[in-house]
Amino acid sequence: MEIWLNRTSIDGFILLGIFSHSQTDLVLFSVVMVVFTVALCGNVLLLFLIYIDPRLHTPMYFFLSQLSLMDLMLVCANVPKMAVNFLSGRKSISFVGCGIQIGFFVSLVGSEGLLLGLMAYDRYVAISHPLHYPILMSQKVCLKFAGSSWAFGILDGIIQMVAAMSLPYCGSRIVDHFFCEVPALLKLACTDTSLFDTLLFACCVFMLLLPFSIIVASYAHILRAVLHMCSAQARKKALATCSSHLTAVSLFYGAAMFIYLRPRRYRAPSHDKAVSIFYTVLTPMLNPLIYSLRNQEVMGALRKGLDHCRIGSQH
Repeated sequence: MEIWLNRTSIDGFILLGIFSHSQTDLVLFSVVMVVFTVALCGNVLLLFLIYIDPRLHTPMYFFLSQLSLMDLMLVCANVPKMAVNFLSGRKSISFVGCGIQIGFFVSLVGSEGLLLGLMAYDRYVAISHPLHYPILMSQKVCLKFAGSSWAFGILDGIIQMVAAMSLPYCGSRIVDHFFCEVPALLKLACTDTSLFDTLLFACCVFMLLLPFSIIVASYAHILRAVLHMCSAQARKKALATCSSHLTAVSLFYGAAMFIYLRPRRYRAPSHDKAVSIFYTVLTPMLNPLIYSLRNQEVMGALRKGLDHCRIGSQH
């Protein structure tokens, strides 16, 4: 940390950003800010509903509250700095600020990926072993699952942050991105980064493919259980409870694998920036909408809250 503080007075980076000041980019920036606001409000509202409504105090909604918290932090980790840089015309970020961005971003993406895997396991237990569900997914187990996803994500973030910030940057300071992302930063290092590239790829494989394998295995068992159900209504209900999670998984893992599991020679800054906008802003906005609009219990909690507000305003 002392090395970082010594370097911050003379070092820093320039974030090129994703928008210019053309008319088209001004419109796109406005759209991103609207999406950011909706993501912020949607996740705060979902957290509030899960907290106040006793009917939502179940393992599935506990995990959903953790997902909303992660999305809320993820959307706040990079977008405000991007907006300040765009509006002020200043594109600089300090060395320490860059390290903090990397730590937060990697931790949250890693934690969310693991949590989505554990949420798939929760759905598997609920559909395949409904009688044992209260025991297998007790409060203690849920806390351990959530805690482990946060812990592994934070550990991954710390490893990548320390490793990236320990490299010497003696050439260009221009980062072709709208936030400090490790692959974009590695291009500026004036030393051989092959060892770090291997470490980064190993971390990405573990943090993405491990939970993804849990998701695939869980849904394979869920599909088998659904096909053996006698009632068409039961099959429909089981598939409905999984559709929201499958949509969230597709959005998150599709974007993350596209960026982090591609060979380096196929990477293009313009593609990475566009996809990064997708899963740092758009996905956190869509998750609360996906889980709310398709879920009668959440919509019921929302209507109940609005009724209380209406009654309170009348008095």
